Amino acid sequence: MSEGLKAVAGVAAWPEPEAGPQSAGEPAAESCAVWKQVRREAEQERAREPALGGFLDSTILSRKGLADSLAWILSHELASPMVSQERLRELFDEVHADDPAIGDGARADLQAVRDRDPALETYFPALLFFKGFHALQAYRIAHRLWNEGRTLAALLVQSRMALVYGVDIHPAARIGRGIMIDHATGVVVGETAVIEDAVSILHEVTLGGTGKETGDRHPKVRAGVLIGAGAKLLGNVEIGAGAKVGAGSVVLADVPAHRTVVGVPAVVVGTPESDTPALTMDHRLT
Repeated sequence: MSEGLKAVAGVAAWPEPEAGPQSAGEPAAESCAVWKQVRREAEQERAREPALGGFLDSTILSRKGLADSLAWILSHELASPMVSQERLRELFDEVHADDPAIGDGARADLQAVRDRDPALETYFPALLFFKGFHALQAYRIAHRLWNEGRTLAALLVQSRMALVYGVDIHPAARIGRGIMIDHATGVVVGETAVIEDAVSILHEVTLGGTGKETGDRHPKVRAGVLIGAGAKLLGNVEIGAGAKVGAGSVVLADVPAHRTVVGVPAVVVGTPESDTPALTMDHRLT
C-alpha cells in the first residue's frame, strides 16, 4: 500500500448531559488531535448558537473522547421501545473499551469525511449528523460483536442501522479505515464483502451476490477505489486498487487496478486521473 494510503487510512429530545464512563478504548483523549479540534469547533458553535448549548454539551463537550461521544450519539439514534438508549450505550461502551481499534477506525473515517467532502469545512457536523459516518461506526461495533460470536447483538445493531440510516452492512463484512460513504442512503454491503482502506462510496451502491450461491460470494474492493452513485457490484469480483467505478454501472467481472469502468455491464473506458481516485472524488471520465 502506498504511503499516502497509509496516512489516510430536535434539541429537547436529547437528555441532559451526564458524565460518561472513561472510555478505555480512547487513546488518551487529550492527545487526540481530531478530538481536540472537534471540541474547539463545538465550543465556537456553542457561543454562536446558545440555544443549542445543551445539545452540544450532551454530544461533545461533556464527553471524554471520540468513542464516548459516538457511544452517546449512536445509542440515542439506534434506541427503540425494545432496547433502550441506556442499554445500547452500555453495550457500545463495552465494545469500545474491549477493542481500541474501533476508535482508531472512527478517527480515520472522520478525517476521511473532512478531507473529501467539499461541503464540509469542520469536523463536528459529520460527527453529529452524517449518517454514512454513523452507519460505519455502528457497523464497526456490530462487526466486533459478530467476531465474538454474539450474533444476536450484532444483528440487532445491523437491523437498527438499516432502519434508521438506510444503510445495510452485514456484520461479517470486512471494512478497513479511512472510509467515506457519502449521502449513504440505499448502500448495501453483503456478508463476505471486503472493503480495504481509503475507499469512497456514494449512495445507492450495492456490494451484493448474484443469486443463491453460498460461501465467498461478494465483491472485494481494494484500497483507494471510488465507487459512483448507484453502482452495483455483484458476485465475488475484485475491484483493483485505485480503480474508479462510474455512477450507475453494473460490475459483474474483475476490474483491473487503476482503471475506470462504466456501463451495464461495466467495461474499461480509461484510467483515473490519480492513483487514488477515492481521495480526489473526481467522478468525471478522462
